[in-house]
Amino acid sequence: MANWQIEEGIGESRALLIENDQIIGAKLFWLSKDCARTILMAKIVSRQAGSSRGLCLSPCGTEINASGLPRDATEGSDVRLIITREAIAERGRLKRAQARYFGDDNPNIPPASIFASGDLVTRFPAGLWEDVWDAASSAQIDFPGGSLLISTTPAMTLIDIDGDGSPRELALAAVPAIAQAVQWFDIGGSVGIDFPTIQDKLGRKQVDAALEAALANWPHERTAINGFGFVQLVARLEGPSLLQRFATSRVGACARMALRRGEMAEGAGRILLLTVHPALKAKLKEEWLVELAQRTGKEVRIETSPSLALEAAQAQIIAQ
Repeated sequence: MANWQIEEGIGESRALLIENDQIIGAKLFWLSKDCARTILMAKIVSRQAGSSRGLCLSPCGTEINASGLPRDATEGSDVRLIITREAIAERGRLKRAQARYFGDDNPNIPPASIFASGDLVTRFPAGLWEDVWDAASSAQIDFPGGSLLISTTPAMTLIDIDGDGSPRELALAAVPAIAQAVQWFDIGGSVGIDFPTIQDKLGRKQVDAALEAALANWPHERTAINGFGFVQLVARLEGPSLLQRFATSRVGACARMALRRGEMAEGAGRILLLTVHPALKAKLKEEWLVELAQRTGKEVRIETSPSLALEAAQAQIIAQ
């Protein structure tokens, strides 16, 4: 039976849905933000007369677009909200977190976040998080005869299919990889899939049926494949996907992975040496390095190497 496992990292929490040692899905939460389904008190900063919507401020200073506010809730008053979507960074802007009024006497208990309800583990099984992280970093998933190339835009996530074989054969071969991608990368919102153009109606129906079966356990709505090979999916969006993390903060993602590699380093010695690209050093917060030293029981030293890729941080234990 599939179960969510949670690994609490430095600066982030990671979740994997694992069944029979295989990854079904993944999620990533950066600890500086309020995740979806969090209930909190926030102060109304501004609100137009007669509107049920307003701008609120959380205790940690996060701006939140709130809906469903009661009429008697005025600017400056505190209201109880539930986060419905985490803030999402996009190219050139930040989309504020979304929330709705929850009320002090609301009897409904929302489903707990995966990060609150999953099984906490010391470490994921070897290699599983690396598989997800590397695939998200490259924004590509290979399958027999082709590959998915995935890109994020402010409007939607786009999945392009490239490979060999007839359009129908290539489209059918890509379907399992599409099901893998949307769950591995925690993709939500609007998703566009650009299948090869399949001329005959029967071939398009076969692809539709295969896609329906592959996504049966992933809550979503979708259109049928059209004559140009395009399909649109719509799924609940609660926060940035792993792909959006890399698209808007690749250095931050790589810095957190460098810390994970440091935490996993083995060997005898009292010094943990992290060698990183120079851009990563500025992202390694002092409190993160202090926590890394506490977790490993070693003195942490940072060296830089311009020849290293952002994703290729190295960690080793040395005696001196």
